[in-house]
Amino acid sequence: MSSDLQFWHLILSASFPVKIIMLILAIMLIVAIFLIWKKYISIKLAKYRINQFERLFWSGADINQLATEATKKGKNCSDLEKVFLSGFQEFSRLRSYANYDPEFIVSSVKSAMFAETQREETSIQKFLSWLATIGSVAPYIGLLGTVIGVMNSFSALGTVKQVTLSQVAPGISEALIATAIGLLAAIPAVMAYNKFSNDINTMMTRYDSFIDEFANILARQYVQLTQKNIQATA
Repeated sequence: MSSDLQFWHLILSASFPVKIIMLILAIMLIVAIFLIWKKYISIKLAKYRINQFERLFWSGADINQLATEATKKGKNCSDLEKVFLSGFQEFSRLRSYANYDPEFIVSSVKSAMFAETQREETSIQKFLSWLATIGSVAPYIGLLGTVIGVMNSFSALGTVKQVTLSQVAPGISEALIATAIGLLAAIPAVMAYNKFSNDINTMMTRYDSFIDEFANILARQYVQLTQKNIQATA
């Protein structure tokens, strides 16, 4: 209990500039905790919805039915579902033309899905850069508070004829608290940023794999459809 009281006493007895810096760092810590919680929930939900849609897609469900259901959902579609729908809509637009090369179909479908993927990646990365900013800036802000606190301590000691450890220690301790708060905000922010970035990269890799496989499926359907049209007109 006495150590806690001493800790708060050091904060309250800090100079006004150092208090402002501590307040800024405390706000950054709160923001970091909120963003970590929010991104954790959103990424976990995105993974769940990806797994759910992939299981449904590869279970042998009818692609046309999946596209119809996705269209009905509108904005409530999952991220991967939107990518799927963009590719299917591009394929639906092109399949009425029997003179296109299958490679062109694959390229067009992939382009449409990659564009949607970029939009989804931008959405899921929203506010992630704030964690990187907090992780890189907070230690320096804390160090600034420490420097100011040390300067104030030594300036006060300049008027004292005989300096003792009991006179120096409180001022140094007060100054170092700013650095401690800065590190307290930076460490979880950096760790969370690295974790979330890795999770997002893994998700984007799964998107790329799905795009390649789905585009090949549509290309095969286009070839079969073209052959049927040729046989029907023969």
